[in-house]
Amino acid sequence: MCGLTGFIRKRGFHADQLEFLRLATECLSHRGPDDFGIWYDQAAGIALGHRRLSILDLSPTGHQPMHSSSGRYVIVFNGEIYNFLSIRKELDSLSPHDWRGQSDTEVMLFAIEHWGIDAALKRFVGMFAFALWDRQEHSLTLVRDRIGEKPLYYGWCGDVFLFGSELKALRAYPAFHADIDRNAVALYLRHNCIPAPYTIHKGIRKLIPGTTITITDAAGEGQYPESATYWSARTVAEHGLESPFAGTEEELADVLETLLRDAVGKQMIADVPLGALFSGGIDSSTIVALMQAQSTRPVKTFTIGFTEEAYNETMDARAVARHLGTDHTELYISPKEAMAVIPRLPILYDEPFADSSQIPTFLVSQLARRYVTVGLTGDAGDELFGGYNRHFWWQRIWRKLRWFPQPVRKYAAKAIETVSPRTWDWIFNAARLILPDSFKQRTPGDKLHKLASILDARDPMEMYWRFISHWQKPAYLVLGAEEPATSVSTPAQWLNTGDITAQMMYLDLVTYLPDDILTKLDRATMGVSLESRVPFVDHRVVEFIWGVPLSMKVRSGQSKWLLRQILNRYVPKELTDRPKAGFGVPIGSWIRGPLRDWAEALLDKQRLQKESFFNPGPIRDMWRDHLTGNHNWQYHLWDVLMFQAWLEAQ
Repeated sequence: MCGLTGFIRKRGFHADQLEFLRLATECLSHRGPDDFGIWYDQAAGIALGHRRLSILDLSPTGHQPMHSSSGRYVIVFNGEIYNFLSIRKELDSLSPHDWRGQSDTEVMLFAIEHWGIDAALKRFVGMFAFALWDRQEHSLTLVRDRIGEKPLYYGWCGDVFLFGSELKALRAYPAFHADIDRNAVALYLRHNCIPAPYTIHKGIRKLIPGTTITITDAAGEGQYPESATYWSARTVAEHGLESPFAGTEEELADVLETLLRDAVGKQMIADVPLGALFSGGIDSSTIVALMQAQSTRPVKTFTIGFTEEAYNETMDARAVARHLGTDHTELYISPKEAMAVIPRLPILYDEPFADSSQIPTFLVSQLARRYVTVGLTGDAGDELFGGYNRHFWWQRIWRKLRWFPQPVRKYAAKAIETVSPRTWDWIFNAARLILPDSFKQRTPGDKLHKLASILDARDPMEMYWRFISHWQKPAYLVLGAEEPATSVSTPAQWLNTGDITAQMMYLDLVTYLPDDILTKLDRATMGVSLESRVPFVDHRVVEFIWGVPLSMKVRSGQSKWLLRQILNRYVPKELTDRPKAGFGVPIGSWIRGPLRDWAEALLDKQRLQKESFFNPGPIRDMWRDHLTGNHNWQYHLWDVLMFQAWLEAQ
C-alpha cells in the first residue's frame, strides 16, 4: 500500500518545478512511511513520485518508481497484486526472466511488457491504482482497480496535467486552482460523499473503477481523454442474471466457500504482521473464520467498543473470537476520545465526506496499527449478498403501500414523524419482551423515521432513491447549484432487468461501495499507515456472486442467506444470528451535548450567509428542531458540519 503522484508538462519543465514533486510526494507520507522515491525526464515533461508502505519484498529491490527490465516502462503503484506469484510462474514458463527481487510491482511490469497492458490487467487479481509511463510511446496511462479500492485523482492545472492518490498531492502544485464545484456539493449533500468522477474541485476528477485513461503527445492541453473500460460491473451483473449458475444450494455454497478461502488465503500473504478489523457481524466473522482456518497461529483480531449500548459490538465480537480462537484485542473508547478524531477528518478525507462511521473506522484502524501493518475486513458483504434493509424492506413495504392513495401514505408518514425517535426507542424497549425478533432493531426510532421518508414514493426505485438520499432537494440548499447526473439518477445506466432487488444491489455496488465504503476504509486505514484488504471484492468472487440466484442471497426477509450457510460451518448460528447493526457513533446526541458549541459555530446564520454556499434557513430550522429532541437530524446536519469543517481547514 502506497501513495503516488506526478505530473506531465509536454513542453518540458525546469528543475525548480521538481520541488513541487517533492512536496506533493511528501504530502502522501502517511500512505507510505517506509520509503520515498522520485523519477523524472525533463525533456519528455514527465515526473513521478512515490511513497512506500513496505508489505511485500521489504528490501530495496521493491523501491519505486520502478523501471521495467528493458527500460521502456516506469511505474508508480499503489496496492497489491494477490496472484503475482502465479503470474510470475507463468511468465517464467513463457520467457525465463532474471528477476531483481520478489515484489509484485516487478511482476506487473514484466507482465505488461510481455502481454501488453490490456491483457495484463485481465490477469491481475488485486487492488491497485497506478501510473505507467511508456518511454517508447511517450504516453502516460492511469489505471484504477475493478471495484475502486484504491483512489486516483487527476486534472489539468493550466498546461500541467496532475495526478495523485489524494487531492492534497495535487493541491501542493503552486498554481493549483482550488475552485469549489457547487454542483458537486449538491451531490455530496444527497449521498454524504462525492461520487466519481466528480470531486469537490472544478476540473479535477476521480478515475472511475475498472477504467484507464491515457495521455499521449496527440492530446491537447486541457483536454481530458476518454476513459477505456477493461472490466464492467454492469456486464458482469447482467451476464450473471441472464445465465445463473446451476447446482444445488449445497453445491453453490461449496463453490463460494472455495472461492472465498482462496481470496482470503491470497490476501494473507505479507512480509509484515497481519490481522483483521472485526465487528463480530456476518461479514467480518466469515472473513476471520476463513483466515483462522488457514493459519497455523491465532489470527489477530481488533474491535472497538463504546459506552453507548446501541453502538457497542464488543460482546458479539468477543464471543465469536473466543469460539474461533483468535488473538483478540478490544478497546473501549470514551466519547471524548472519539470526538477528538473529528478535527482530523477534513485532512484525512481531503474533500467533504460525512459517513459518520468514519470515526469508529479510524479508531479501530488506529488500534490495529499498534500490532499489525495489514488488516483484512468484511466490507462489501452487504452490497454483494443483499445485506442492507432496503434490499428486502422495499418488497414488504411496497406490497402494502401500493394499494393506498398517496395522500393516505403522506398522512401515515406525518403520524410516525410526530413521535420523536427517542420516544420510539423508549416504546420499543418497553415492549421488547413481547415483540417478535424481526421488530427488535437497534435504534428503532431512526429506522421508523427513515421508513416514514419513503411512504409516499410512487414506485420501488423512488423508494430506493429516497433511502440513499440524505437531503432530498440538495440543489435548493446549495446556492447556485445544479445537481449533476450519476449512475443512480440515470436509468439508461441501470441494469437491463426487471428485478428491483438486483437493481438496488447493482447500484450499491457501483456507487455506494466505492464512493462511500471503500473511500472511508482507505482514508481511515492509510491515515495510520495500515494496509486494508477486502476479500469480498476479489473480482472472481464478485463475478460468481452475480450468477447466484437472488433467492439464495435474500430469503424470507433474511439477508445474506448463502453467506450465512458458509459461516454456520465455522461458527454456531446462535453467535451471529442477531439484528443488523451499523458501525456508527451517536452523532445526534453528541452535537446536542458536548459538540454543541462546535456545531453552533459552524452553523451560525451570519457565517453561512457570509460563506454563501448554503441557504441558511432550512439548516437553521433543522438545527433548532434537532436541539429540541423532536427529530434526529444527525445525518443531514453532519453533512453540513463536515462541509463546514472542511471549508474551515482550507
